[in-house]
Amino acid sequence: MKAVVITSPGNPEVLELQEVEDPEIKDNEVLIKVEATALNRADTLQRKGFYPPPVGASPYPGLECSGTILQVGNNVTRWKVGDQVCALLSGGGYAEKVAVPAGHVLPAPPGVSLKDAASFPEVACTVWSTVFMTSRLSAGETFLVHGGSSGIGTFAIQIAKYYGAKVFVTAGSAEKLAFCKDLGADVCINYKTEDFVARVKEETAGKGVDVILDNMGGTYLQRNIDSLNLDGRLFIIGLQGGATSQINLASLLARRLTVQAAGLRNRTLENKEVIVKEVEKNVWPAIIGNKVKPIVHKYFSLSEAAEAHQLMESSKHIGKILLVP
Repeated sequence: MKAVVITSPGNPEVLELQEVEDPEIKDNEVLIKVEATALNRADTLQRKGFYPPPVGASPYPGLECSGTILQVGNNVTRWKVGDQVCALLSGGGYAEKVAVPAGHVLPAPPGVSLKDAASFPEVACTVWSTVFMTSRLSAGETFLVHGGSSGIGTFAIQIAKYYGAKVFVTAGSAEKLAFCKDLGADVCINYKTEDFVARVKEETAGKGVDVILDNMGGTYLQRNIDSLNLDGRLFIIGLQGGATSQINLASLLARRLTVQAAGLRNRTLENKEVIVKEVEKNVWPAIIGNKVKPIVHKYFSLSEAAEAHQLMESSKHIGKILLVP
């Protein structure tokens, strides 16, 4: 098969489409013929040598895909050859075929093209596990997502609205903020021209929001803490603003705040399976009901992976970037 290989750590041009061995499946896995895969920030970190795949995972980038099942392992009962699916991956999506644990596979949602279904697994599993399973966002609460126009952000806006939250977003341009508003965001803040802490306080009568999903890390940590309501929950999923920070712990104590952080890729296979089951139960009905839609900025071929990475690192996109074999 063909797969995108990271020839050495570096800039996007180190990505090369090469002939490689087909993956071999284990008894609890399925082999998927990839219809599409989606870019994630983690792929760019892996390309630079900062985010190696977990032990035993495919060396090729790509943390989600959609496609058709070609083969099923001896212990697999739910899936059969020919099923149209999408899947959460530990790696290997930038390829024509990928082996996946059967418990990390989801049925392709009816009403969504098989290609566009690749835009859902990583964002759905990330947002559901952090914002809902851990931070317990519930109807009537307020929720702030940074990078509202990103793949994570555009999904988070839609699913939080579906579950009855009031949604705040930050983004860096009028065009991106307008897109977020059209998706359902209630309060849209330009982080380049506005102080998001002041705006959050203004819109919540000084209280702050209940839950924040943050991709920035260090540079935003104290400001996120300052933006939280009593019993507020901050979940950090990215470090685009650095990995270190100094904070005032008194504010955590005074308002009973919770600060958590996690990635998705390095969780155990069993933990990912639990998340995937929860996503199918709680997120898939919203997608099937057309309440949560795929937001795809652009499609590239596998041979254009370098160009796709350049676009992602420019942050000029809105929603997801897909690669199609």
